[in-house]
Amino acid sequence: MTSGDPRLLPQLPRELQVEVTGACNLRCRMCLVRYAPAAGKREGALSFEQYLELVDGLPDLRKLTLQGLGEPLLSPHIVEMVRHAAARGVSVGFNSNGTLLGRRRAEELVAAGLGWLHVSLDGASAATYEDVRHGADFAPRPGQLERVVGNLRGLVEARSQAGSDAPRIQLVFVAMRRNIGELPALVELGADIGVDEVWVQNLSHDFSDTDPAGTYAEMRRYAAEEAIFAGADEQRMRDLLERARERASALGVGLRLPRLERRAPRRAGEPGCDWPFESAYVTHRGEVQPCCMVMGSDRATLGDLRERPLAEIWRSEEYQGFRARLLGSDPPAVCRGCSLYNGRF
Repeated sequence: MTSGDPRLLPQLPRELQVEVTGACNLRCRMCLVRYAPAAGKREGALSFEQYLELVDGLPDLRKLTLQGLGEPLLSPHIVEMVRHAAARGVSVGFNSNGTLLGRRRAEELVAAGLGWLHVSLDGASAATYEDVRHGADFAPRPGQLERVVGNLRGLVEARSQAGSDAPRIQLVFVAMRRNIGELPALVELGADIGVDEVWVQNLSHDFSDTDPAGTYAEMRRYAAEEAIFAGADEQRMRDLLERARERASALGVGLRLPRLERRAPRRAGEPGCDWPFESAYVTHRGEVQPCCMVMGSDRATLGDLRERPLAEIWRSEEYQGFRARLLGSDPPAVCRGCSLYNGRF
């Protein structure tokens, strides 16, 4: 049972992240999709009716992210979903691998009112990009980097022709040992394309809470080998981040860099993470999770929309108990290896 602390029962979330599809056309090295059973395009899609019920059940919603483990552009309803949220005055956007972002789709999304689009580029050269982002057959896709860059240029043009400053376009670079050397060049590429910002992030989780020989063994091993915040060559990593910062400053492109060290200890009673107090994450199957960082519905699911409405789940004993542990010194096990919880995402 929970303590009755009012902090454990916040108002319904004003921010929401919805996995509009669990299907993806890529099998990237650092993503759970690579190591889990594939979701088909049809069965992996959240229906538009389910989307409306979920989103319209939150009258104070202000920010909506339409993504999860799948590729949002595989959703047959993505443009309608954006249009509906934007018409309500909700800021809406998503992350994409950019491979399906043709010019027509770019124009549709601009017209629908997309607020932001984050496109993943994990290398400035074709060789490095293709080494990270494999196709559905787990093989590199020659020419894919050029395709994504071309799609990004098309989006920049579509936005300009519409006379709009939206969507805000951001490159997302997952920093790993295998690609960190190309970060300064990626900043230059982003500036050349005309994006607004380059966002560099660490691997989201080290999976240290999982069985070393269990379901997540490959993900755990990959994180141990590739995380830039671990190892003896920390100074090299810092030097590369600083070089990227210098290039961004010289070129006038926004740049966000991650931390390599854990954040300072939090003050007593301060949440170890804001997610479960302010926002929720819903999978395409209707599972409600505290955030998107846990990667895996079997690791931290607090309710199911097929059984209870979101408002009831949000106020449930399960949710309150999860929040209570984040206020204390013994966080949920799934949070301990999370880069966001540790302040280095």
